[in-house]
Amino acid sequence: MEANIKMKIEEAKKETTVGFLKEHGELIAAIVSGFLIFIAWILSMDGMNTASIILYISAFIIGGFAKAKEGIEETIEEKKLNVELLMVFAAIGSAIIGHWAEGAILIFIFALSGALETYTTNKSKRELSALMDIQPEKATLYVNGQEKVVHVSELSVNDLIIVKPGERIPADGIVVDGKTAIDESAITGESIPVEKKANDEVFAGTVNLNGSITLKVSKENNESLFHKILMLVQTAQSEKSPSQQFIEKFEGAYVNGVIITVLLLLFLPHFLLGWSFSETFYRAMVFMVVASPCALVASIMPATLSAISNGARNGLLFKGGVHLERLSKVNVIAFDKTGTLTKGEPKVTDLVIRDGIDERELLKAVYAIEKQSNHPLAKAIVQYIESKIEDVPNQWMNIKEQSGFGVSAIWNEETWKIGKADFVGKEEALSFQQNISTTLAEEGKTVVYVRDSNGIAAIFALKDVLREDIVQAIKELQKEGIHTVMLTGDSHATAKAIAKEAGIQEFYSECLPEDKVKHIKELKNKFGIVAMIGDGINDAPALATANVGIAMGEGTDAALETAEIVLMKNDMTKVIKAIHLSKKMNRIIKQNIVFSLSVIAILICSNFLQIIDLPFGVIGHEGSTILVILNGLRLLKA
Repeated sequence: MEANIKMKIEEAKKETTVGFLKEHGELIAAIVSGFLIFIAWILSMDGMNTASIILYISAFIIGGFAKAKEGIEETIEEKKLNVELLMVFAAIGSAIIGHWAEGAILIFIFALSGALETYTTNKSKRELSALMDIQPEKATLYVNGQEKVVHVSELSVNDLIIVKPGERIPADGIVVDGKTAIDESAITGESIPVEKKANDEVFAGTVNLNGSITLKVSKENNESLFHKILMLVQTAQSEKSPSQQFIEKFEGAYVNGVIITVLLLLFLPHFLLGWSFSETFYRAMVFMVVASPCALVASIMPATLSAISNGARNGLLFKGGVHLERLSKVNVIAFDKTGTLTKGEPKVTDLVIRDGIDERELLKAVYAIEKQSNHPLAKAIVQYIESKIEDVPNQWMNIKEQSGFGVSAIWNEETWKIGKADFVGKEEALSFQQNISTTLAEEGKTVVYVRDSNGIAAIFALKDVLREDIVQAIKELQKEGIHTVMLTGDSHATAKAIAKEAGIQEFYSECLPEDKVKHIKELKNKFGIVAMIGDGINDAPALATANVGIAMGEGTDAALETAEIVLMKNDMTKVIKAIHLSKKMNRIIKQNIVFSLSVIAILICSNFLQIIDLPFGVIGHEGSTILVILNGLRLLKA
């Protein structure tokens, strides 16, 4: 027994090690390569020797293996040369003419950037596993009066399944028996639980809160709304952006141009200009070095990493430089409501009581009853009363809960009812205090009625309130010329009230995940670059579809993994900081690119005119690289 346990532990350790090396192998190789270069440089300070050459060769192999392999495989598959091979050729050319250090540094910089790119790519693919975490694997099938636990893949349309309180619903279906409240925030983003009864539709992945229900499966597992979310995320991530397509075309043209030029330089100067073969070969190798994209890579990566580090210190997590770069071009930002614009939990905003009633005694009665309920609205009312009075009752009482409608109990020998209008008397409830409940509902608030033996005693109005920094953040975004839109699963009345309060320019209500994706695509067609800010699994497809996805730090794993940017402290004002940082980064990158290309052009011309030798070419090439790196590092304190 002990031997088996030890074996399993060893296997687990082995799998962990393999997984770590698979994800971080390129980065480790780049770091080792850099260390070997440093040691080789120290050893060669008094002149190149066998030990330093061996170390440089080791750095070439360790740092360049992954990219060389990738370049060769892509060349064979796509039948065209790429930047990876150009970097390898440039490094080898440096070594051929005796400049080992320059060649090794080219390999190191390229290997490091490739490792960071690989890590970011792996990180961005984890959202599918995060989404799958909330998908139930088992379902309780009801057949011939018997309950049978089966895998969700075995369910078919019209099967009857039983879902007990606290369980996630395993499949899309229709309620055939029972009443309950369903937490649909995972699908619609609605923070208030939705009451469900016979003939109502429910969705896979949502949570049954308080009542046992029987469902008839309405869709196959691969056709459920939850499965559509998975597919939408996967599809959106597989689409290449126009910028990415342009870069790929540019890479091909650049590599082909350099390789063709090198081949020409190996022969033409000898025959056309009368250069010796040694001089021709020398100038071709100098060209290979000075034309390598080392300076261009350094123009972008250090600046990007500096900006990312700056953002991290300010509560902004960027998953890649491309997303930070694109942020400055955003023309419209779409917001989810629940948990993004609002705090994601109901709060009591209004209390209206009957004339002549003792407010303190009323609150005590409501507290004693609602304290026994686990409903989110009841919890909000309890929290409100605790902030109003100190001597709250602590006694336990028996309550009767009618799922989906409300609760009733005996308090001080008097019957009390708390819940919906239908539960306490609809006509009397709606006419209470000159139809005040209608006005409150139009403001996007949820109304809870309280009835005692004398009629309607009071009403509580609850609302998912705005975050404190939202209004100011929206104003600043609009000053930047950014159009603001809200996408929510809430009702039209609630959405309208929240949009008005927050200062949002446009809103769409009653949105399912697929509706949010549709609206994002429409906004992209209308405005151009679109950013989406959300926090729930229901926002994941829209986050993936938008040009820039931004998640709240307290959001679900699915949202955090799908988004390209995370507001770690849920501070919406940091979006403005991110936009300003993006604009400054883009300015510095443009400066670096223009400068590095200018230096390369000057070095190439000087090489053709035979007025520059390799040492000065290396100084100019590596010097420009150092300068653009230092310029990029200014973003650390932006």
